[in-house]
Parts: sequence; structure tokens; C-alpha cells
Amino acid sequence: MTARRSTALPLLAALAAATALSGCGAVDRLAGIGQAPEMSRIEDPTRSAGYQPVTLPMPAPVVATRQANSLWQEGSRAFFKDQRASDIGDIITVVVTIDDSAAVDNSTSRSRANTDAAQLNGLFGYEGSLTSVFPEAVTGGNLLNLGSNTSNVGSGTVDRTEAVNLRVAGVITQKLPNGNMVVYGRQEVRVNFEVREVVVGGVIRAADITSSNTISYDQMAEARISYGGRGQITDVQQPRYGSQVLDVIMPF
Repeated sequence: MTARRSTALPLLAALAAATALSGCGAVDRLAGIGQAPEMSRIEDPTRSAGYQPVTLPMPAPVVATRQANSLWQEGSRAFFKDQRASDIGDIITVVVTIDDSAAVDNSTSRSRANTDAAQLNGLFGYEGSLTSVFPEAVTGGNLLNLGSNTSNVGSGTVDRTEAVNLRVAGVITQKLPNGNMVVYGRQEVRVNFEVREVVVGGVIRAADITSSNTISYDQMAEARISYGGRGQITDVQQPRYGSQVLDVIMPF
């Protein structure tokens, strides 16, 4: 009984240490074995963890003037109500079409040769006594002779191609004093045991919104676009926690 208890205690201690290192993530993953990953609930984006209101430099506010004998209102683009997103809570479609490629090829070559020589042909008649201080092979004619060669060659190549085409409906979460709006959108699609997640966010101008209530990603200031996934396939592609820790702490 004592031997069995002494063997079980180290095992329990090891399991407790492993649980402490991995946190609740490993427990949640073990509890979800054989189940599809859960999808996030639809909620107020401003209450999400990590959400921060946007603060940017603002110009001096402009007071709109109204004319009693005119139906036109300053800032309007039509006499009738505009159906495009213009206030907090309105929905707008963000169009992301990225087709980028970059190729960089750099090479560097550097070489240097250096030779230094010093002679001591006469030293008050004592030049012949150098062999008593230095090795016998040293004479006044070859007292110092130094040479060095340095050669450095470096090369680097970058070849990158990216292509992303998607449309995400976002929500206006904030309206800035100068009329610009903050948009945030998130989309999740689950196929079998893999969840694809798309997140977009940024600052847009009302004038850049098209008549179909869409805006391109390249018209968004401080744009943040995330495209990824989570599930069984993503989990297999990621290195284990131990490998990630070793990659960080190993100096070689």
C-alpha cells in the first residue's frame, strides 16, 4: 500500500504541474474531444474583451447653417433619406480584395586584404642581440610582419504572394466628431470540425460609402483584417506547447 501511494504521488504532482502550465485551455480541449468547436454568441461588439474606443485628432467642429427658404441641408447628398450606413448600429458591407505580391533579391559582397611589416635594421649596434630576446629566426629585417584577409558574402530573397477575396458585414460602433465612423465586423463559418473566422475593423468616411452600402478595405484608415481558423485541423498544424516553449528559451 505504501509503495503504491509513493508511486501515485509523483504522478499526481506531474499531472498538477502540467495542468498549471497549460492552464484551462488543455482542460477545455479535453472536455471538447469528439465535439465540434462552439461558435461565438452574437453580442454587442463594444462589450467584447479588448475592445477600445477610438480617439483620433479632430478638426474644429463646423456648425451647419439652415436656410428657411431651402429644402437642401448641408452635408446631404440627396433630397431623400440616404439608406447608407450613417449612424451607430447601422450595418455596412466591407469588401476585402487583396492580391499582393512582392519579390526582393539582395546580395552583398565585401572583401579586404591588409599587410603590415616593420623592420629594425639598426639599433645602436645591438640589433644582433635580438635573438637573445626573441626566437632565433627573428632578425632586424623581419621583426614584425602582419597580414589579414576578410571576406563577407551575404544574400537574401523574399518571394511573397497573397490573395484574399471576401465580403464581411460590419456594424458602425462609433461616430467621431468630424463625421468619420468606426466599423467593426466579425464573421464565423463552421464546416465540420473547423471554424473559419474573419475580423475586420477600421475608420471610414461617409463619403466613401457606395450607393450599394459597401466600402473597400483600402478606404479604411487604421484597417485591421484577420483571417484564420480554429478547430481540429488548425490544432494539428500548430506545434505543441512544449515545442513552443523550447523555441523561445533555447539560445541555439
